[in-house]
Amino acid sequence: MEFSYEVKDSYAEVKADGRLNMVSAPKLREFVTDVIAGGSSRIVVNLENTAFMDSSGLGALIGCLKAARQAGGDLRIAAVQPQVKMVLELTSMDRVLTSYASADEAFGND
Repeated sequence: MEFSYEVKDSYAEVKADGRLNMVSAPKLREFVTDVIAGGSSRIVVNLENTAFMDSSGLGALIGCLKAARQAGGDLRIAAVQPQVKMVLELTSMDRVLTSYASADEAFGND
């Protein structure tokens, strides 16, 4: 899985390309931790190119959410694909991780 990020006006957009599983989940946590350490605590994880996520990936997203909130910010997800949406709904984590159609919408009204 490849990660990249871009700092926007009021948030940092983290793009995750590939499968978010037990191999890539620790990498996502480390990547987001580095983004937070760089000064961005308002983060949108863009899942447009993430077609698969398992419980490890879900755990990584929750860990990243916690880290962002501890830094005084928030983490939101955008462009969630059907399989990822199913995992979020089956675990009721869609109530915790609010998803948006696009990264621009995630912090659009804040």
